[in-house]
Amino acid sequence: MAVLLAGLASPGVALAAPPGLTPGDVFGDAAPSVKLVMLALVVGALAAVIVTALKLASGRRLSGGSAYVSALRLGGPLLGLMGAMYVLLMGFIGIANARAAVPVAVLAPGFAEAALLFLLGLLAGVVGVICHWIIEARIDRTVLGS
Repeated sequence: MAVLLAGLASPGVALAAPPGLTPGDVFGDAAPSVKLVMLALVVGALAAVIVTALKLASGRRLSGGSAYVSALRLGGPLLGLMGAMYVLLMGFIGIANARAAVPVAVLAPGFAEAALLFLLGLLAGVVGVICHWIIEARIDRTVLGS
């Protein structure tokens, strides 16, 4: 009875059961090609941070890396969206080929996979934009001599 009252008092308590699906599960259940895209997005974002740090550590010398960061800020979201649309397309083809109604619990991992891909693409794009701003500010300071 106390658990029921606690659940009514706070909806978050009622939903505090251990999760059945985690981002790690979503990654683990993904197809190898989708895993490759996910890893490419994460590694791309980490590489942008490393390129930016190396560029800042190079002192007043203007070194390369701006084109990579610029490409990541534009290409990361597109790659994530393309991967998400691929996963959704394959899921919808599977739904269309199913003879019976497919329960939501069966569809949820596919939707979660598409959402994770899109999220990683956006994350790579945001990291690319922030790193690009940092690099551009560094170039401006170096060129203008301030």
